Amino acid sequence: MEISAGDLNPEQAYRLLTGIIVPRPIAWITTMSPAGGVNLAPFSHFTFVSVAPPMLGISIGRRGESQKDTGENILREGDFVAHIADVNSVADVHRSAIEYPVDVSEVEILGLETLRSRFVKPPRLACAPIGLECRLSQCIELGRRRTRLVIGEIVHIHVRDGLMCNGKIETQDLRPLARLGGPKYATIGEIISMQPIPRTTKR
Repeated sequence: MEISAGDLNPEQAYRLLTGIIVPRPIAWITTMSPAGGVNLAPFSHFTFVSVAPPMLGISIGRRGESQKDTGENILREGDFVAHIADVNSVADVHRSAIEYPVDVSEVEILGLETLRSRFVKPPRLACAPIGLECRLSQCIELGRRRTRLVIGEIVHIHVRDGLMCNGKIETQDLRPLARLGGPKYATIGEIISMQPIPRTTKR
């Protein structure tokens, strides 16, 4: 089958690409609403983009003709917390994607416990094994629908005790949740370990 990307409408492109680019890690993000409530939403167009300083990138699409609350909150307040959810939180992650009015707190609706962050205003989720406190670095609008690519600098990292060994996260203990196409999620299956690639010095 051959598909001309230029012939796809936004909905068709979304359905196709979210089935091709899998599995995707999920950034479960807390932000502060204009009224001071805690908003929560999951985003699976997410990765790290820099290590010096540590930075992550999150693609935040539109909700119909409007920008999503998370993007608006980040641009207004300048900070957020991106969490890595584990398999125990799959139901809450899924339900937190429901589009509520901006003044409704998904954290309160789901009954999730929060903890005070160290350096940013939004609190972090007690249930998440990892929380990344971030400050907005820049926002780039992409494409005809002005999708927002939000770049955040990670200023503090919370890691649940027992997940780190020699400076690395033990993935099998983290049990991170991943997103597939449609309302489907995945966990880490078989882990294939290879020998490290030797570092070379290029001149």
